[in-house]
Amino acid sequence: MSRNFELLQNIGKEQEYFQADQVLMEAVAVPRMAPPPEMPQEVPLPAPAAPEPVPSNEPLQFDIESSQLAELAKLVQRVFLLPGSEYNRTVVFTSSDSGNGCSWICARAGEILASQVTGTVCLVDANLHSPTLHEQFGVENQHGLSEALRQSKSIRGYISQLSRRNLALLSAGADAKDTQALVGADRMRSRLSELRSEFDYILIDSASMNINNQSIGLGAAADGVVLVLKANSTRKERARGAVSDLQAAKVKVLGAVLNQRTFPIPDSIYNKL
Repeated sequence: MSRNFELLQNIGKEQEYFQADQVLMEAVAVPRMAPPPEMPQEVPLPAPAAPEPVPSNEPLQFDIESSQLAELAKLVQRVFLLPGSEYNRTVVFTSSDSGNGCSWICARAGEILASQVTGTVCLVDANLHSPTLHEQFGVENQHGLSEALRQSKSIRGYISQLSRRNLALLSAGADAKDTQALVGADRMRSRLSELRSEFDYILIDSASMNINNQSIGLGAAADGVVLVLKANSTRKERARGAVSDLQAAKVKVLGAVLNQRTFPIPDSIYNKL
């Protein structure tokens, strides 16, 4: 059997990927917290108090293996729910290269987070180069982020409610590719401020860093970034370079996920290790 991904610190790979630059990823540890970056020409809205985590009886929409669910739960717990992580309310998910499964990780992390808190969660598809979050949840993509960046009505008018009561989606929208330049502009920061006033948690799926630098701009406006890497594919130099670029822009790297890692032992045995 195989498991889709593993937190890097759990498999002892963080030093292998990042030691050359003396960077240790903290995907499974609470990072040092810093106040959210100031937004130019506007007053940042204070973050609402973190909702208390509670179990939910609603079934998850996604049908995933128990081992995958366990690792996603660890990611959600350690990025959003551990004591001291209450400042991580707006988090960008990006990858070093295309095809690393970032959208899959972001979508499922969003649903699991919504199942663990009473607060509201909004997924945002900012990967206007190749949007897929609407397909993950089987909803239309006629009105979304690209329209919100061009138009002026309330952000609520572009959001789709998903099956879980406290989970919503701001899809990329119909004119996504024609609006890519606006993702890094002040208009995007303004829309993020609106989302913060409407939702307790915001998870943003961003284009991979080998396509453009939008993840850096989004990360600077968010509370941090989770970097998705692909097992047996992502080169160490590329991973280190992505971390270096983010840190040079003073973007907090909250952790890394190694996706599509294969384990030669059954899940039932691996879970006992």
